[in-house]
Amino acid sequence: MERASGILLPIFSLPGRYGIGSLGREARDFVDFLKEAGQKWWQVLPVGPVGSGNSPYASPSTFAGNPLYIDLDALGAEGLLTAAELAEAQVPSTDKVDYEALKATREPLLRKAFGRMSPEGLRAVEDFSAKNPWVREYALYCAARAYFGGAAWYDWPDQALRRHEPWVLAGWREKLAEDVAFHTCIQYWFFTQWAALKQYVNGLGIKIIGDIPIYVSLDSADVWAEREQFLLDSDGKPSQVAGVPPDYFSADGQLWGNPLYNWGYMKADGFGWWIRRVDGAIRLFDTIRIDHFRGLESYWAVPAGAETAKVGHWEKGPGQELLRVLNTWFWYADVHYIAEDLGLLTDAVHELRDQAGLPGMKVLQFAFDNPGNAYLPHNYPAHCICYTGTHDNNTLVGWYDGTGEKERDFVERYLGVRDDTEAVRKAVLRSGQGSVAELFVAQMQDYLALGAEARVNVPGVAEDNWCWRMLPGKTTLALAQEIRQLTYTFGRCAPLTETAACDKL
Repeated sequence: MERASGILLPIFSLPGRYGIGSLGREARDFVDFLKEAGQKWWQVLPVGPVGSGNSPYASPSTFAGNPLYIDLDALGAEGLLTAAELAEAQVPSTDKVDYEALKATREPLLRKAFGRMSPEGLRAVEDFSAKNPWVREYALYCAARAYFGGAAWYDWPDQALRRHEPWVLAGWREKLAEDVAFHTCIQYWFFTQWAALKQYVNGLGIKIIGDIPIYVSLDSADVWAEREQFLLDSDGKPSQVAGVPPDYFSADGQLWGNPLYNWGYMKADGFGWWIRRVDGAIRLFDTIRIDHFRGLESYWAVPAGAETAKVGHWEKGPGQELLRVLNTWFWYADVHYIAEDLGLLTDAVHELRDQAGLPGMKVLQFAFDNPGNAYLPHNYPAHCICYTGTHDNNTLVGWYDGTGEKERDFVERYLGVRDDTEAVRKAVLRSGQGSVAELFVAQMQDYLALGAEARVNVPGVAEDNWCWRMLPGKTTLALAQEIRQLTYTFGRCAPLTETAACDKL
């Protein structure tokens, strides 16, 4: 990876007229901003349908795209939505996504568009489904879940369907044919629009970093359709669930509740499920961040029904056996990975990352307590990715304003500033840009000097997460030039010049 920098901004955080970021014009405008700012990477979070708490890390599918990200204007341009319908769907610009309002209004609107699909369009949808086998199971899962009043698959009254018995699936596909076709069409729209956006991004010399969440949701098409890949009982319920022990983010640990993998079965199968999963991810992203990388070495198993993650225990993960497969299978696609090696790490985790040749992550907000801290820039190896903070961190302004006296004193001595939030923000950005890390990534909020109100997620807290949005008009030419000058100063981009992108900012 060449020396470069990028910006972390989730799709849902993009501005726009329809209540949430989309794959349309605002996404392209942000990419133009990245180009002008000298950035070569755009990091996004998982782009699948959201699950519990509106989290992109609790999706009902590891393969599907989020219907809320579909560009409505593009559907209008195809004649699938009227000008009046688009006008009615518009909402005032705010800095928060109102998921409940979107869930109530977006699906009826998309169903109108689906009802106007031409025969040629429907044939294209069928062709898409034939080329993407996961769509059949996902669309049937969505249709059946709606039919049973939103019940999780393990609570569906039809036992054979619940168990994904092959002999019963055809009958349900016929019974729910209209809804199955609708959900298939949604995925066709999403992936068609994503491919066009990615072509635009890559055409400007920018690449996309995206996540593979380490786990999948129990109530998901993945677990329903392939129960043998997970540690479940005969009723489809786990005896142990995923989480992490107490750490920097939470004194009680984090009780995620996801089912654990049946690693023995996966190994015997040649890790085919993971191969298919990564194959789907490389159609979306240029580099894949492996979320909770340490779980591949050892994972925290918590008894189902526990109130906190404190009572869990460590079990061995697949380690190099899985990584060797993922590193060699996709030799033709030039796949790259980033290890999200945060949390409670051991020598074995570091060894696994290094044996696989993956860059790890260095988070500046974790750095300032003593000179030997591995997250301080002077301690970095070159083969790493430096972040101001991840989606689980506060913004730089919010972080510094909330630091204790001891940490604040070290921050100010290390950065050479004194009791000035704005000076600290700029100094942290300079220290990350100036580090030897191959790639430096900042949250967009940190370039916008936003406080804790712009935080994306507070781990262990279920409310008010995954909803921050950037307001329109923030990606100015002046800000782009300021970022580019900083980026150029530390050898991460070419010098500032006039470009065609300027006209769009």
